[in-house]
Amino acid sequence: MALTQQVKSELATVRAQKPETRAAELATMLRFSGGLHVVSGHIVIEAELDSGAAARRLRQTITDLFGYDCEVLVLNSSGIHRSTRYVLRLTRHGEALARQTGLIDARGHPARGLPAQLVGAGINEQVAIWRGAFLARGSLTEPGRSMALEITCPSSEAALALVGSARRLDIVAKAREVRQVDRVVVRDGDAIAALLTRMGAHASVLAWEESRVRREVRASATRLANFDDANLRRSARAAVAAGVRVERALEILGDDVPDHLRQAGLLRLSHKQASLEELGQLHDPPLTKDAIAGRIRRLLAMADKTAVEQDIPSTHAALTPEMLEDE
Repeated sequence: MALTQQVKSELATVRAQKPETRAAELATMLRFSGGLHVVSGHIVIEAELDSGAAARRLRQTITDLFGYDCEVLVLNSSGIHRSTRYVLRLTRHGEALARQTGLIDARGHPARGLPAQLVGAGINEQVAIWRGAFLARGSLTEPGRSMALEITCPSSEAALALVGSARRLDIVAKAREVRQVDRVVVRDGDAIAALLTRMGAHASVLAWEESRVRREVRASATRLANFDDANLRRSARAAVAAGVRVERALEILGDDVPDHLRQAGLLRLSHKQASLEELGQLHDPPLTKDAIAGRIRRLLAMADKTAVEQDIPSTHAALTPEMLEDE
């Protein structure tokens, strides 16, 4: 949540110069953060936000563009609400602002998705739409396996409109319903970074990317350590299994073992957990890894052939099921 508030605080300082861009952000914030209420026959606009900076930006934009003064209530955390909430309320000019921002159409029907004038607006307005949606109902999780930039939407139509807006920005976003709540989610790390950059959260992107790289490096190091550890265990178990087979081979062949094969076999028995390269260095004279492996392989093959001829258990008979897994 701290990361989300950091992004919202930064987005609340982004300067949008053009009135149409500010209007797109304003309309989206109102659509995603509140609703239209009829009180004594008059339309009242209420917008509930979890960021004081976002509430101040929304109030200032309404004043700058339309000259309306809004009331802001601060609701401290209690019950199911674990954080402070800011409720912006416009009573006297609620219907006028609703019409001017597209929250209701000419016939007085409320917008089901995004206001109609925003759907086909330009790229700058699409960026403003996403900035407004994030300020109103956005969240960003820490980089990792379940990283996501998510917007809670007021309706399925609004979610689909936001997905279409992301598509125009070359961002892949998906709409989904979770516990009867419509959400739009961006999960790809590069797409999240690109979207945050387009919205204007440059400092937050740097912090998020740094955390992302740090986690990826740590995850890679852990995977490599586990991989190396597994390889070492397999190598050690394979060496022990080879030692058991060599011991059985010497029993089968008895005195009929060539000296050079016997010497290689005895080295294997004396150093059961040593690698083939280490065995080669211990041989007198030293041998390469392939040479010592070849001698042990010929010793085992000779013993297995003799076992078949004599109809007795081969070198494999001495292995346990655990050893066979790594054979």
